[in-house]
Amino acid sequence: MAGVVARPSVLVTGASTGIGRATAERLQGRGWLVYASVRQAGEAPAGTTELVFDVTDSAAIARAASRVGELDALVDNAGIAVAAPLEFLPPEELTRQLEVNVVGQVRVLQAFLPMLRRSRGRIVLMGSIGGKSALPFLGAYAMSKFALEAMADALRLEVAPFGIHVSLVEPGTIATPIWTKPQRAVEEFPPEAVELYGERVEKFRRLAADRAGKAVPPEHVATAVEHALTSEKPKTRYLVGPDAKRRAYVEKLPDRLRDTLLSRFLFGS
Repeated sequence: MAGVVARPSVLVTGASTGIGRATAERLQGRGWLVYASVRQAGEAPAGTTELVFDVTDSAAIARAASRVGELDALVDNAGIAVAAPLEFLPPEELTRQLEVNVVGQVRVLQAFLPMLRRSRGRIVLMGSIGGKSALPFLGAYAMSKFALEAMADALRLEVAPFGIHVSLVEPGTIATPIWTKPQRAVEEFPPEAVELYGERVEKFRRLAADRAGKAVPPEHVATAVEHALTSEKPKTRYLVGPDAKRRAYVEKLPDRLRDTLLSRFLFGS
């Protein structure tokens, strides 16, 4: 019909909780046609179009892509966090961390990029300040987020000729359920790990719990995502939250000084 402008469309992965849900709800409220990917049926926010798939399942992703057809933007958000001293990190848990946070994002990207090329769309990757600043006992998580930093840099250059913008969002401590399982994992460390690392892990756990109480709401991240999708000049990177900006500054210091400051902050030594 003449004069009718199509609603812009976006896929948000990991939309059942946290940053993904806040982003899906914000964009839906702004008039976007939101495809919300979730792992279990019925978990998508109201008003969105639910797509049920796990980012580790290529066949399910392909089926979802066949339902979409056309797309203006992708928010590659789904992720998990694994916690353990690297000495006691089960290799299968490291594999799971990377499979979801890195390979999963690539799987989704590959399935939907042809649509974004046609629309000259936009891509937002959900990184973390953990991709700039690795903390003890969260090494696996940091590995996955450091990988997304590289992915964003490579992808940005690869798709620029197609008119596609790529932004990486780097939140600090955000009030989301992603950290519930790592906190439980600390309580399940093997006895030897507790003996060797227990005191430092407990200090870290208490500090993390305290910081969680001061965490930034996920809606703040959703605001950054919206800017990346709608601004005439989207940023390549968005640091979100005061702790993200502080940690980014600390990472500019010489390594020895950086380690000393973080050790004092985390462990009091």
